[in-house]
Amino acid sequence: MRADLVEQAAQIIKDPPILINMVSKRVRQIAAGHAVLVERRPGLREADLALLEIIQGKITLETVGGA
Repeated sequence: MRADLVEQAAQIIKDPPILINMVSKRVRQIAAGHAVLVERRPGLREADLALLEIIQGKITLETVGGA
């Protein structure tokens, strides 16, 4: 995971355990074939994509199915 993305997402989801759970759950969803809600860029892994989705407001605690 890119540290800069973690820092940005932590400004949105203030509770670290919740942020970790959201990213973990979203990574599992992406790995299972769910559509990615942000632009895929070279070098970004699933966790980075999940963080970008949080940063861009594409997913919330409610939309990822709770943490």
